[in-house]
Amino acid sequence: MATVTKLEREFVFGSHVLPDTDPAMEVEQVREMYITTYPEITTATVEGPAVVDGKMRYTFIRAIGSKG
Repeated sequence: MATVTKLEREFVFGSHVLPDTDPAMEVEQVREMYITTYPEITTATVEGPAVVDGKMRYTFIRAIGSKG
């Protein structure tokens, strides 16, 4: 019989590892929660999940744009 293990989620933005404060939240809800602290997440794309060190890692990739 196979055993199913639920992995913890982890969110990364730049060099910041952001904790998953509520595993019941959708990824987009987590993004909205962190927008007040990291406004750049608003336009970031989400990459993942990828299993890294036994956790499901979602990475917010900052959008590259030009000023002017």
